[in-house]
Amino acid sequence: MTSAGDAARSDVAHPGPRRLPRATYERELLRLQAELVKLQEWVRAERERLVVLFEGRDAAGKGSTIRRVAEYLNPRVARIAALPVPTERERTQWYFQRYIAQLPAAGEIVLFDRSWYNRAGVEHVMGFCTEDEHRRFLEQCPIFERLLIDDGLLLRKYWFSISRTEQERRLRKRVEDPMRQWKLSHVDLESVTRWDDYSRARDEMLAATDTPESPWYLVESEDKRRARINMIAHLLSSVPYHEVPRPRVDLPARAGASGYRRPPRDAFRYVPDHAASLG
Repeated sequence: MTSAGDAARSDVAHPGPRRLPRATYERELLRLQAELVKLQEWVRAERERLVVLFEGRDAAGKGSTIRRVAEYLNPRVARIAALPVPTERERTQWYFQRYIAQLPAAGEIVLFDRSWYNRAGVEHVMGFCTEDEHRRFLEQCPIFERLLIDDGLLLRKYWFSISRTEQERRLRKRVEDPMRQWKLSHVDLESVTRWDDYSRARDEMLAATDTPESPWYLVESEDKRRARINMIAHLLSSVPYHEVPRPRVDLPARAGASGYRRPPRDAFRYVPDHAASLG
């Protein structure tokens, strides 16, 4: 059987079929999002703990997929963890410590927009950690994840794979679009010139952390629509959830008149009707 590491050896993502038509994509996405709501209710009712890791190269489509996953979920049940650069104090802690604080309690889902695997990727390639710290991470990570799984946590790991050409196209689009330039950092820009370094780091990471109890799943992301549909469908298929019956909700009858009178409109400040100027 081909491992995730073997599947990722090639640095050219398989383009696959033509781009998924928008109407087909939107119809299936809505169906899958309805299933995600059922999954959420199962996690809440059964007091499960679900963690989903989204990893991959810069501009691989992780963030947009996370947004589609979370779009209709209750933020009190499902939350996104996107940690900033560690503080000076956090740098002195055990590496996994600040991620442990983000793990779900019973009845919760956490979606990691990048995770502890930062150490295997950007930190290693950019020199933000030492070689000893990188080696120690690769040794400890499978043990850490085994402890989580042994404790009953549901862990799913997805790597979003794109080709060099597609990454450059997406990054260039960000450079040229003032609405997207905030997404760029010097680390993102350096990923273009360090493609091979990131490839080697990814291969080493997959070889060390793609284990039977905590496998990696690769998502072909040349077409973002297909990537989102495929990833969500796989997540749903990998969790043994079922629909949880919900009590019927009836809207109560409106209360009768109580004599209340609203103050005059000119007693308040209203937002100007900007929309009226658009017609």
